[in-house]
Amino acid sequence: MFERLGRATAIMAAGATLALTIATGSAGAAFGPLPPANPYLGPLGTATMHGDAASSDATPFPGPGAVTVRADFHELAAACPTILQGADGIPQALCTKMIDRAPTVFLLDPANGDTLASLDLAKGSLLGGVYAYLDEQDRMVTVDGSGDLLRIGHQRGADGKWKLSIDSRSNVSQAVTAHCGGGSCDAVSSVMPDYDGRVWFATDNAAAGFVDPATGAAKAILLGPGESVANSISSAPEGVAIATSHALYLVDADAAGNPRVLWRQAYDRGPARKPGQLSWGSGATPTFFGPGSGTEYLAITDNAANKENLLVFDTVTGATVCSIPAINGTENSPVATGNSVFVASTYGYPYPQLPANAGPSQPESAAFTGGMTRIDVTGSGCSVVWTIDVPSAAVPRLSVADGKIYTIARRGPFGSGSGGSGSLGTGSGGGSGSAGAVTDSYAYTVIDAATGKVDTEQRVGASIIHDTLQMVGTIAPGQVQYQGTLSGFFRITAR
Repeated sequence: MFERLGRATAIMAAGATLALTIATGSAGAAFGPLPPANPYLGPLGTATMHGDAASSDATPFPGPGAVTVRADFHELAAACPTILQGADGIPQALCTKMIDRAPTVFLLDPANGDTLASLDLAKGSLLGGVYAYLDEQDRMVTVDGSGDLLRIGHQRGADGKWKLSIDSRSNVSQAVTAHCGGGSCDAVSSVMPDYDGRVWFATDNAAAGFVDPATGAAKAILLGPGESVANSISSAPEGVAIATSHALYLVDADAAGNPRVLWRQAYDRGPARKPGQLSWGSGATPTFFGPGSGTEYLAITDNAANKENLLVFDTVTGATVCSIPAINGTENSPVATGNSVFVASTYGYPYPQLPANAGPSQPESAAFTGGMTRIDVTGSGCSVVWTIDVPSAAVPRLSVADGKIYTIARRGPFGSGSGGSGSLGTGSGGGSGSAGAVTDSYAYTVIDAATGKVDTEQRVGASIIHDTLQMVGTIAPGQVQYQGTLSGFFRITAR
């Protein structure tokens, strides 16, 4: 136990120093530090869906900025919520095909976003085709429908052509289903390494465990009967955070090498799923953040009726730091760094389709109006700094390099209600979905994180294939932003 804490302290100190250097290296930047870099992940900011192991949704890289942008749309006939980039500079996308909902990995040309290679994976849990990460060797790590933990590498052949291939497999199916009698009774929804190299996973039915990197053996425990996991998991030197449909957990491995629960905090899950959410419970992936080590706080949102609360806990003890009303409802993870947390509303978002087990919402439907708020953790609790009405259609990304929040705004039919100077993205199409989905437009949006002022909003798409579906944007080195959509992704750069 003490050895683990000592190693964690050393990692946190080194990571905090690096993050603080990044955060203060640009004039006017006032946010940070970033969480410490996980040695078993790819680069900080681009190795996971939410940027890092802590799921901060903050990045050390500047975005394209409040300038006129070029938004090139790449049609893949697949929804692409996970676009990552390794130390080799090559982007990789994990997408779910529209036809059969099976996952496919795409290797992308960093110069223009074109597909260099692709690899189809076995269909399994819907979320098994969403939450993945890049390891320290730039390999994509995920669990597919076969029940195997895969490490997917890429190579360039003598003929100059790229290829994706499975470098290794570790079967986790027995550990995943042991709590429910085996067979196909459960499936992995998310994976993330801890700071000792174990690959942790959570399942649809709230089992949690890990694969030992030395032996390949998998172990798991059931967190709570009747609970479920519908979001990603996060890790910090203090442990691994998992939000179920009922509670927030911090887990780690004990001295005997078995998974254990360090603490559990139940939250108000409300009377039912809200419109604009995909499951009944917190819509948040847990977010580690803090002004010192970068991970001393842990945040989620609850599902309280009327207005949901931002909940901030002490990472080590699980004690409540604050609970404050934030937004009317959200499916998004909080964005957080230093003392600041940003929460965007998804209440009423018109998803074209819901998961089969989503259940009814209360009320049955609602208009999507959006909204975003900044809440700071203070010595006496938490306080609201600003609130704006931007209808964010993506999980926002905060750049500590330029102090800007990058997102996509959803507006009315073809350009109505959008402002700023703009350029149209390439690509067009149609489709069917919820009311307004076919004709709504989507706008690249930059917000000043300090003040909440919208610096620019530029239309980049105007059809259902451009629907960003509250997916996360990734900011890569070189001021390139990748944003997944229902049918592919945008590559956004300064014009």
